[in-house]
Amino acid sequence: FLFSSRFVGINASDINYSAGRYDTSVKPPFDIGFEGVGDVVALGLSASANYTVGQAVAYVKAGSFAEYTVVPAKQAVPLPSVKPEFLTLMVSGATAYISLKELGELSEGQKVLVTAAAGGTGQFAVQLAKKAKCHVIGTCSSDEKGGFLKSIGCDRAINYKTENIESVLRKDYPEGVDVVYESVGGKMFDLAVNSLATKGRLIVIGFISGYQNPTGLSPTKAEVLPAKLLKKSASIRGFFLNHYFSEYKMALKHLLEMYEKGELVCEVDLGDMSPEGKFIGLESVFRAVDYMYMGKNIGKIVVELPHSVNSKL
Repeated sequence: FLFSSRFVGINASDINYSAGRYDTSVKPPFDIGFEGVGDVVALGLSASANYTVGQAVAYVKAGSFAEYTVVPAKQAVPLPSVKPEFLTLMVSGATAYISLKELGELSEGQKVLVTAAAGGTGQFAVQLAKKAKCHVIGTCSSDEKGGFLKSIGCDRAINYKTENIESVLRKDYPEGVDVVYESVGGKMFDLAVNSLATKGRLIVIGFISGYQNPTGLSPTKAEVLPAKLLKKSASIRGFFLNHYFSEYKMALKHLLEMYEKGELVCEVDLGDMSPEGKFIGLESVFRAVDYMYMGKNIGKIVVELPHSVNSKL
């Protein structure tokens, strides 16, 4: 069907994708953006059995930074209404849900460290780990973000601008942490490895600190990694959402139910506090990406696409 975007989501991986790091065979120009929420404008024959014009839907596929796009019906998710909160669940919420379920092996009383905890996906890792009755530690870059983390149940928010994360972890968690949900990379990754408890699991879901490097990666102390892991019987597990689409529909259904029941906070940052104001229109996507890489957002960054009365469609 033909889809009219109302809100599109910004992801850390937008930089790696647009820089050609995910697929070096693709040459510019190519469409970018991963997710959108909006409504159905027109239907193909096969889609008309399940969808109606005007219906609210979300979808995840490359090329979402567009006002109108053709979406295969099987890639769409019907929604109760067009709200930016639903967009937070599509990639960010699903990443936290599936990675913690499949790779985290969470159990009651375990200690979970979430890096970039007040960001788009960190907010969900915090809440889902709390629902699993874990003790949650979150890193962030401001007291305002620390306040947000406490409001969603984080037991210990560490503002790394005013506190030394390593010292806090060594002093307050001498036995280490059982699970790390890691999306920063570089020095934070090294620190997370050193902070793992015996049989600890580190889940790599990204490496936002390396976006300015040609490869997208910050240097890590990888040469000592085997010894560190062996000494603790610890493991590092990579997570890429595309490999888990078999789990996706079930995860999203559960996340939507939790949100509808008021059991899940889906924090959206539309850029109201950014220097040039709210992120409106495709021309503001680059501002939104900058805002994320400066670490300014609380929750998921979303760009609103106003409906043009002069649409050619």
